[in-house]
Amino acid sequence: MELPLLNFLVLMPKMKTHSGAKKRFKITAGGKVRGRHGMTSHIRVKKNSKRQRHLDSPAILAPEDAVRVKALLRK
Repeated sequence: MELPLLNFLVLMPKMKTHSGAKKRFKITAGGKVRGRHGMTSHIRVKKNSKRQRHLDSPAILAPEDAVRVKALLRK
């Protein structure tokens, strides 16, 4: 008498995506990791307009950092 395979199959828990990372980073179509610049949340009066404008644009992470973020995002 053979038992179905499902009786012996043990399902492992699913790997969860890091909640903080998924709110802060996105993967571009080319596979790069896009994030935000730092130094943008407060004390903006002393930063000139050009600097603030460039800090508001998305930043592409360095390849070394992108590896760590992709691990958190399970990509």
